[in-house]
Amino acid sequence: MNVGALVDLLFPPQCGGCAAAGSGLCDRCAPPGSSVSRQLPTLRVDALGIYEGDLRRAVLALKSGRRDVAHACAMRLAQFTGAADVLVPVPTTPLRRRERGFDGCVLMARTIARAVAANSLPGLRQVRGDRQRGRSREARLAAHGRFAWRGEPLAQMEIVLLDDVVTTGSTLEDCACVLRAAGATVSRAVAIALTA
Repeated sequence: MNVGALVDLLFPPQCGGCAAAGSGLCDRCAPPGSSVSRQLPTLRVDALGIYEGDLRRAVLALKSGRRDVAHACAMRLAQFTGAADVLVPVPTTPLRRRERGFDGCVLMARTIARAVAANSLPGLRQVRGDRQRGRSREARLAAHGRFAWRGEPLAQMEIVLLDDVVTTGSTLEDCACVLRAAGATVSRAVAIALTA
C-alpha cells in the first residue's frame, strides 16, 4: 500500500466545500462541466463557478493548506485546458507559501499539466506589494508592477494564466502585462471561482 492510500484510509478525503466523504471537491459543490466566464480588459477568464457557498468554502480550504482540495480543483479545471497550453500560475506571497507549505496555484498548474499533457511554467514572482485580500476595489485596481518573470524565455508562447479566485481581475491583468513584456501571448486565464 502506498503512502497516499494509507493516508486516505486513516483520514478519508472530505470535500472542502460541504465535508462530504469522497474527494477534495465533490460533484455537488462543483458539478462536472460547470463553468462561468468573465471578460476582463485583455483576458477571458473561465472558472468552475461563483465564489460563494460551498465553492467559496473549498477555496478557503485550499488556502488553509488542503492539498487534496488543490488536486480536486485542478482535475476540474483541466476541462479548460489542453495539451497545447502552457500554464503559468499566479504566485502567492512568500509568507503565505511558508504558512501553507505550498503554493496552491503552482500545485494546481502542475496537476493540470500532468492530467492533460500540457506544460506548467511557475516563473512569475511577486517583487513588491502584498496580497490583495482585504483591499478595496479601488486599491486592487491601482495595484500594478507587483510581479516579474523569472523563468525561461517566453517568445512565441501562448500562455494561460491560472489563479484561485478572480475579483476585479487586476492581478491577472498585471501578470499578463509582465508575460507579454517577456514575449508571450496571453489572452486567457482559468480560475476556481469568480466573485459575483
